[in-house]
This record gives sequence, C-alpha cells and structure tokens, in this order.
Amino acid sequence: MGISRRGLLRGTLLAAGGALAGAGGVLAAERLPRWLGPDRQPIGGGYAPGSDRNIWADDGQQTVTWHVTTDQPLVALTFDDGPGPNYTPKVLDALDSRECPATFFMVGERVQQYHGLIDGRLDRHEVGNHTWNHVDLAEQDFDGVTSQLRRTHAAIVKYTGKTPRLMRPPWGHLGGSTLLAANAMNYNVALWSHQMREKFYQKDPAGNVRYIVEGVRPGAVILAHDYGDPLRLVTLDHLGEMIDGIRARGLKLVTLSELLAVGDQPIRD
Repeated sequence: MGISRRGLLRGTLLAAGGALAGAGGVLAAERLPRWLGPDRQPIGGGYAPGSDRNIWADDGQQTVTWHVTTDQPLVALTFDDGPGPNYTPKVLDALDSRECPATFFMVGERVQQYHGLIDGRLDRHEVGNHTWNHVDLAEQDFDGVTSQLRRTHAAIVKYTGKTPRLMRPPWGHLGGSTLLAANAMNYNVALWSHQMREKFYQKDPAGNVRYIVEGVRPGAVILAHDYGDPLRLVTLDHLGEMIDGIRARGLKLVTLSELLAVGDQPIRD
C-alpha cells in the first residue's frame, strides 16, 4: 500500500506533537508550523470540491479575471487588505492629488473598525470584497465562504454606501466552494496580472516603480496593498511617481469594473 506525501507529512507532524507533549510541552495543533498554510500552495490542493451541496446556478459558470483582453489603453490599480490607519489615508491622498481612481478590496472587520478613515473619500473609487478577516477561502466549505463574503458585503454597504460586485480571495487562493459562493452572491472574481515587488526592491524603490511602469500593458490589473508590512512603503511612498509614469506611457487608470466593461469577458450586473 502506497503512502501519500500528505499522509507522510501528517504522520510526521503528529509524531512531533506527541514527542513535545511527552516531554511536558503543551503545544496545540494549531500552533504547529503551518507548513500547509495560506502563504503556501497545499500539497493536495486544499478544499476544492466541484460542489459540496446541491446548488444549481442559473448560468452554471463563474468568471475569474486576472487581466482583460483589450486594445484600449486602460489599466486598473487595485489595493488589498485595508482599510487601516497606517497606509489607507496615505494612499487616498496620493490618488486624490492626481485624481486617480482605484479599486479597494477591503477586509470586512477592518471596514467596521476603521470606517472613519474612508468616510467621504471613496467617491471616485470602487470597493470590492476581500473577506471578513482575511482567511484562506480554499480551506473553507460553502457555508464558511458565504459567511465571510456576506458579513463583508453588509459592512461595505453600511459604511461606504457602495454595493460591491467584485470579490478577491486572499492570496488569490481559490477552491470550488469559493466559486460556488461567489456565483450565488452574484460576484465576479478578480485576481491580478501585475503586483508590487517590495521585498525584491526594498533597497531600490525606484526599481519597483520602473518594474510596474514599464511592465504593464493595456488590460493589466495591478495589485498593491494599503495594509500590512512596513515594506508596503516601498510602493506607497512612490505611488505618485508610478501613476505619473503609467500615464506618461499613454495609459489611463480606471476602476476594475470600468476595465472589465471593455473586455470580452461576461460581467455580472
């Protein structure tokens, strides 16, 4: 009988946990190193059923977009994980100074906690759903994903007055239950084609600007963050230069929904 890699790894973890407990250590399973955690691709692919219940969607399909096929000179700038006090006001100031629209994929509990930071500041911007507390949706069943999206949807509507029609899974991790839940809630799933490389360019912020400005093309979806590690400042301190550089190439920055509207993909209303 063969032994799978996942089974072997699970056995190793259990053995390690038993050894620690036997030595008098108290170590809960959830505190073991997350070798299969959300920042790594699961060996077995995570929780990804085609359908974990009888759900018959009218269209039987779900659109997932990471870039748009278009010859129009349009690019979308998106920000994940906010709002938060350290970076969101800084990002909004930079965008306002250049009258530049963007799409913010917001975390529901942070919207609830920090809604004062965005009150009256989102007129030109779009808001998308990025789950309630930034969990790995590929590890959730249908009910878990639906709860994450519904709570965030309600918070966004309550505190911004906007109705999100786009969702982005944290880390871009998708499972079958995520697609089903997004379909049931009439969401389009949005990923990205280009992202900031703050770790690579942490000593060369201008290089990060060049990487994005020279690399994007019509239909690109750019990923940035307005919450998290201080390395975000490699991008955020130079956001204006990035916007100016993209525009100097003849490209126009638009919201993600505006970009999707000119593409070939079917878009939900």
